Amino acid sequence: MFGRADREAERLERALEGGPIPHDLETRRAMAAAGALAPGHTRSPERIQQTHDAMMAAFMRTLNPLATRDDAGSDDGLEDVSLHREEIALPGGGELVVSDIEEITPDRLQNLAAAMAEVIQRREKDPKP
Repeated sequence: MFGRADREAERLERALEGGPIPHDLETRRAMAAAGALAPGHTRSPERIQQTHDAMMAAFMRTLNPLATRDDAGSDDGLEDVSLHREEIALPGGGELVVSDIEEITPDRLQNLAAAMAEVIQRREKDPKP
C-alpha cells in the first residue's frame, strides 16, 4: 500500500516539475488540484526591483531636498519682463485691452478685435433671464 502511494507521489512530482504527464485518473486529479492552488499570476522580479528603486528615490528626495540658492532668480534677465499693452476700441462701444509678454502685431490685434466683437454680438442676441 505504501509502495503504491510512493509511486503515485513520484509520478505527481515528475509531472509537476514538467516531466511527462501520467494518464492515470488519480494523478490527473491531483495535478488539477495543484493547478487550482497555484497563483494565477506571478510578480516579475524586474518590476519588483523598479518599484523598490522608485520608492527609495522618492524617499531620498524627501530626506535630502535640493539646496536653494540665495541668489536664485537674480541676474537671469527674467525679473524685468516688459509687457506689451495695446488698447483698441470695439465696434458698438467698448474697449479691448490686450497685454502679452510677446510683441502684439497689428494682425493679431485685428483678429482679437473681430473675435471679441463677435462674442459681444452673440451676447446681445441671447435672451436675458
